[in-house]
Amino acid sequence: MAKRQRRNHGAAFKAKVALEAIKGEQTIAELAQRFQVHPNLIVEWKKQMLERAEEVFEKDKKPQEGPSIKELHAKIGQLTMENDFLSIALGRIAEPSAKR
Repeated sequence: MAKRQRRNHGAAFKAKVALEAIKGEQTIAELAQRFQVHPNLIVEWKKQMLERAEEVFEKDKKPQEGPSIKELHAKIGQLTMENDFLSIALGRIAEPSAKR
């Protein structure tokens, strides 16, 4: 018997199935048969949808920002200086010594 390949469901499909489960018009088993997914997946998607529902309505939340451009430029400058220093120092070590 050949193994069935694992399917990756998109976010839109998961949301659609979760909303159908939340409506409660059909049982989980009926939804699983209708959408051809395992009932445990439907329960998990429904749980995730209910847990994250409040995020849809949050207005004041700012997207998480990484380091500022100024900080990144400073880090680039620091790393460039370290790189230059190390290349000079390693160049001195690699050169044959005349005192041998």
